[in-house]
Amino acid sequence: MKLLTPKTTLLSLALLAVFAGGVAFDADAARRGEEKKEEVLYPNATRAEPTAKGAPKVQTKLNKLIETYNKAVDQQDDTKAQQGYANARTLADEIIANEAANSYDKALAAQIASQAAMNTDDEAAAERYLKQAVDANALANNQHFQLQLQLAQIQLQKDDYTNGFATLDKYFAESKSARPGDLAFKGQYLYQAERYAECIPPLKQAIETSTSPDDKVDNWTQILMVCYQEAGQLAEALKVAEQLATKSPNDKRAQMNLATIYLNSEQEAKAATVLEKMRASGLMTEERDYKQLFITYANMDGKEKEVISVVNEGLQKGLLKPDYQTQLALAQAYYYSEQIPQAIEAWQKAAPQGPNGDTYLNLARVLWQEGRIPEAKVAARAALDKGLKKPEDAKKIIALP
Repeated sequence: MKLLTPKTTLLSLALLAVFAGGVAFDADAARRGEEKKEEVLYPNATRAEPTAKGAPKVQTKLNKLIETYNKAVDQQDDTKAQQGYANARTLADEIIANEAANSYDKALAAQIASQAAMNTDDEAAAERYLKQAVDANALANNQHFQLQLQLAQIQLQKDDYTNGFATLDKYFAESKSARPGDLAFKGQYLYQAERYAECIPPLKQAIETSTSPDDKVDNWTQILMVCYQEAGQLAEALKVAEQLATKSPNDKRAQMNLATIYLNSEQEAKAATVLEKMRASGLMTEERDYKQLFITYANMDGKEKEVISVVNEGLQKGLLKPDYQTQLALAQAYYYSEQIPQAIEAWQKAAPQGPNGDTYLNLARVLWQEGRIPEAKVAARAALDKGLKKPEDAKKIIALP
């Protein structure tokens, strides 16, 4: 007994943004062209730390820009904050256009303007300012490379994969970053771009090298599993899925993903076992859960009783609708398990919902086999009304004495 079912796919996975605005700037450090002492994020960078300082003639303007931006960050009134960010951008534009400003002044002004633009949801302006700040090539490595990542993210988020991946490739080439979060960031966007084989190495490295409890390792692993599957590496996808399912037996997504990969690997029996455990533990809470299980059983030989059990339970719980596919599966399962009266009842519910007269014709045939000729003729006429490729079959039943 086989049911037609759409291609099985894994549950969708969301990509998480990795940056946020609202960061204040240190005026004294900015005035000197320095950063506060902080962790060196890129110890292996090929880019030498710039030595440029702010130009004295622009010092006052730069201080005013920083002060204006920081006040906007601290502002509790949203309207005033938005105005503050707009004022900061105006001041930044003046510095960028100022002939007395050097590359450092312009890079810092563009950096602040980019954050102000992001805080007002102006991504086009944020991208433009970020590119100016990065192209100026004057900020310290920590700042420069973080802005490069922000620029890549904005480009990738709008599906500008050509520029986004070019920016990201330059970031990795120059920063030599091996930070798990950065590698996962690259892997997730390669996944989003449907470059599945390419997303596997950075995600694997991110997962294997992560030591921080803040890293979203489970999310990265879920995406890695999908990349393996979409790249046709089902054996590797299955290993990851089994690990996740074993680690989280009560995680519905992990269990359903494992079942899905079993199904895509044509291991229906294993998929059914996983789904049946979900059913027993109360993890089946949606219509699609019950549908997946009864369709899985319907595509296996000798599992008619299981189909009947799952469908009836789903109907009783109100999680399954008595729609065409459900009633048809129930009718077939009853018929092949030789429960003919129940099969007829299910076919009678399925036939009116069918796309054509085929189900009515099957009902007519079964009624004829059971000697219920008048009812068979009624079903055959209904089959003709709904349309048949071979109407002569229905006509033969109608012509019965």
